[in-house]
Amino acid sequence: MTVHGSWTVDRLVDAYTHHQRRTRGLRPHTLRKRAWFARKLVRAALGADPIDPSRLTPADVVAFITSLSHRRRPTSMIDARSALRSFFRFLRVEGFCGDALEAALPTVAHWRLAMLPRSLTEQQLEQVLASFDPSTPCGQRDQAIVQCLATLGLRPGEVADLCLDDIDWRVGTLQIRTRKNRRGAVLPLPRGVGQALVAYLSGERPATDERRVFVEHLGDRRGKPLSSPAVSRIATLAVRRAGVDAPHASAYVFRHTAASRMVRAGASLKEVADVLGHRSLDSTTIYAKLDLPRLREVALPWPEVLR
Repeated sequence: MTVHGSWTVDRLVDAYTHHQRRTRGLRPHTLRKRAWFARKLVRAALGADPIDPSRLTPADVVAFITSLSHRRRPTSMIDARSALRSFFRFLRVEGFCGDALEAALPTVAHWRLAMLPRSLTEQQLEQVLASFDPSTPCGQRDQAIVQCLATLGLRPGEVADLCLDDIDWRVGTLQIRTRKNRRGAVLPLPRGVGQALVAYLSGERPATDERRVFVEHLGDRRGKPLSSPAVSRIATLAVRRAGVDAPHASAYVFRHTAASRMVRAGASLKEVADVLGHRSLDSTTIYAKLDLPRLREVALPWPEVLR
């Protein structure tokens, strides 16, 4: 029998992360995000180590969610609720609690498809791509990364995982080995992306045995592969450096931009979902709002007011 007083926050969160990795097979980024919410809750509710996880109460859960809601967006609150729900299920498996903690999670008010996709205009995207200086140590690399994000709609982790062997120059394709939908994909290699990759690989990339495409250029990690958070930082800095009035500065604004460009070019939602690697078309339906001609076709006439 586990002695509750022997637990620390680090030990509990590590056990939860291991459980999620073993039973769900989640990606490292998702595991870190879920661990962050679990750690914050336990520390806020139970204080310093050692801790007794069985002392968590529904009131602690409500207080924590309420404190988060004052400074986070609804989408972030949905992530928090999902993380804590899985954490409470882990605690239940370990015998620390019953169903009360999960039942105490309040519903987050959020209406799907209530907003337009947050993307860049063509002019804004051109401004971002023109902001890179090829003469700087990382200029060509960072431009190639943003091209992959904005043209192919790749996630930061997918960009970080790209290997030299994934590029078929003869056929003009790019293989994505692992995606969030647990299936790989073979995508066409557009000319702009290919040219940016060639410029980087032939001119700026450090000499290294690493097979990952994108590597570190400076410091002790020179030649080591870039991480997913590093790709996200590069994208965020690119938007800020260009000085565009973007809906938000992150790697995902480029992913939304890629999807929006495909819809406006006439691609179907199924085609967009296949490129983005969505598990379900439900995740892609928000882009239907961008197809204004088709929306006009299904719009109902405004009824006349009868006197």
